[in-house]
Amino acid sequence: MTGTAAPAPAPILEARDLVCHFVAGRALLGTPTTIRAVDGVSLSIRRGETFAIVGESGCGKSTLARLLLRLIEPTAGSVLYDGRDLTGCSPREMRALRADLQVIFQDPFSSLNPRMTVGALIEEPLRVHSRLPPAERRARVAALMRRVGLRPDLAERYPHEFSGGQRQRIGIARALASEPKVLIGDEPVSALDVSIQAQIINLLEDLKTEFGLTLIIIAHDLAVIRHMSDRVAVMYLGEVVELAPTDALYDQPLHPYTQALMRAIPVADPTQATGQAHLGGDIPSPASPPPGCRFHTRCALATDLCRRERPAPSTAPNGHVVACHHWREAARHPPPRPAPPRRTPAADRRFDLYRRHNRPDPTGPAPKTP
Repeated sequence: MTGTAAPAPAPILEARDLVCHFVAGRALLGTPTTIRAVDGVSLSIRRGETFAIVGESGCGKSTLARLLLRLIEPTAGSVLYDGRDLTGCSPREMRALRADLQVIFQDPFSSLNPRMTVGALIEEPLRVHSRLPPAERRARVAALMRRVGLRPDLAERYPHEFSGGQRQRIGIARALASEPKVLIGDEPVSALDVSIQAQIINLLEDLKTEFGLTLIIIAHDLAVIRHMSDRVAVMYLGEVVELAPTDALYDQPLHPYTQALMRAIPVADPTQATGQAHLGGDIPSPASPPPGCRFHTRCALATDLCRRERPAPSTAPNGHVVACHHWREAARHPPPRPAPPRRTPAADRRFDLYRRHNRPDPTGPAPKTP
């Protein structure tokens, strides 16, 4: 008896041919300038996963995130949440769905109302989306503040009285107040110090498991993405050029642009060559993207076909979805994998000194038994 494979679960969030164009520089008699921020993006996000969207500044990552939440209206295409088309929902219906779809903004200070106390900011989603009495709302606020690492007695303070990392924790607590199912982080750690970044990343991972969240992370730090994501979509000039599981993408990127991003990752060894190859040409303007493949003006593998025809997404044998006419040729020339950083003799002596200093003394008193 042969069994049939179980059908894949339906995605919790899906974009279908999503387009967003902005009109800028409208002249009195001239032709208005159209900025093609997002141009034909289709992707599906599985329930419970951490999905990352990466790319250079200006590639359309944040615009795509706002489209997925319907914070801005798409020019064309649709967004489906649990099979329901958000673009067809009325304002009243969207207000009810906001409890399930929340966002953490990039700048924690500008996203917090400076005239409201921290307690009021975190409580606001509860007043909008729940019918809890005031006492229960305050108890919920205190619990959320404790969960994100803030003392509840700070609830009466204002945002300017907190550090950047603390303000981002406030933003996370506010986003969790309505018990969302999907949480989008729009570069949630890019404005923070490296040590604080690690704390926020670990907090988000713990909260994802605890609350059963589906996380969508927008970022340009590839090290952060590899640490916390399950799948990665790479964007260039408003299009998704490659989508793959995280380990597969880092082990064998197929699109030349993804390979260039991997070569740009810093190596923690000044004596090691990175194999970095600078991209030629300038980044085209989203107001007048080049015909065909939008990356052909900077790609070493570009041919006349790339200049004429826009590549359709195709599925490679290793599961990558890549939009490139020459991805097979690119796969034969992957970026070099950096070797682990080597320790200098001086560093070895310092580590040896540290181990000897912290080694227990065999002649010392025996440890006390509990």
